Amino acid sequence: MTHYPHHATERAMKVHEVMLRAMSGQLHWIQAAEILGISDRSMRRWRERYERWGYDGLFDRRWKRPSPKRMPFAKAQQILTLYRERYRGWNVAHFHDQLREHHRMTVSYHWVKLALQGAGLVATAPRRGGHRLRRARRPLVGMLLFQDASTHAWWPTRDGRQQDLVVILDDATSEVYDAVFVPQEDTRSCLGQLRRTVEQHGVFCALYTDKGSHFITTRTGQSPHRPQTATDPTQIQRALQELGIQLIPANSPQARGRMERLFGTWQGRLPHELALRGIRDYEAANAFLRRHWLAYHRRHWGVPATQPGSAFVPCHRSDLERIFSVQQERTVAHDNTVQYARLTLQLQPSPLRCSFAKCRVRVYEHLDGTLSIGYGPHTLGRYDLEGHALNGNGRAAVEKLNHNNHHNRTDHKL
Repeated sequence: MTHYPHHATERAMKVHEVMLRAMSGQLHWIQAAEILGISDRSMRRWRERYERWGYDGLFDRRWKRPSPKRMPFAKAQQILTLYRERYRGWNVAHFHDQLREHHRMTVSYHWVKLALQGAGLVATAPRRGGHRLRRARRPLVGMLLFQDASTHAWWPTRDGRQQDLVVILDDATSEVYDAVFVPQEDTRSCLGQLRRTVEQHGVFCALYTDKGSHFITTRTGQSPHRPQTATDPTQIQRALQELGIQLIPANSPQARGRMERLFGTWQGRLPHELALRGIRDYEAANAFLRRHWLAYHRRHWGVPATQPGSAFVPCHRSDLERIFSVQQERTVAHDNTVQYARLTLQLQPSPLRCSFAKCRVRVYEHLDGTLSIGYGPHTLGRYDLEGHALNGNGRAAVEKLNHNNHHNRTDHKL
């Protein structure tokens, strides 16, 4: 069958779309004539031709060619009216099934979809993204690791709160090196997991994560209250840089599809396993992960690497406790004290210097809940989270200092 030229088809499609909107009540017929740039009389002729010959009547009759489509005006109006009055909000496939089963209308799904979209009763689907190619797995273990967390109701709680499950996954074999339940994913939970992985398996090549603020800095350098610049790394970025590990941030969830599929599988099975054993607390859940679940995952979902060998490099560094800690720089006061998180940390006499006043030191907040002050490779003191020194005479000095500061503030008020 012969067809109309391309420009004639485009014209007919435009007229058809405007008329469908007018037929469905979205537009007045006078408004439809204004959109098409024709008079009211011409609009009436177009409507009469559509009622008599259907879609074929919208083509220029001088071409003397048959229309590639035909649909009676009354039938098209009946379909649009049915959707508007009885099936509004239904998806096109469901509405098309109703037409065939309950109204005995044999129309194509494609025509119904275009008619509803043209009448403005159904929104057009957003344009899909570009063509994506499946990324091949890394050939060796240790070349690329994923780290991510899944917020889910892993076990029921009275207040309805959900728990975070932080996981490190190898891209080559889908082996999970570490998994831990925490109340909320943060810098310390991720640093602790990275340290355990490095200690047990070695230094790996790259880490693939999302763009969470604990992975990638969100600073713009424009805040007057923070001296950091936009290029200052996060604590995780700094730790990985010290070990020579590349951090790769993902631009979309689809880029971390392997990790997303793992969480989807675990969410369907792990809560039932925990409920079967009556586990409803973090300690018991983490013990179950270490003793049973990681081995179960390895048996059922692990795959062999495409090449033998390993990209892990043994780590012989003795400062992993410092690397995997939260670090902040401070300036020592004239009385050899350091202010950190509303605490006053007193430095004890040291053979390194007579006084550390005005020296730049680094405060380390370790994962075991202690603080330390470092001056280059040297440790000047270690403290608990209340600011009490953990060595012999340091605690009394700190308590005495805080007592004196309290009396000074009281005298000042008087």
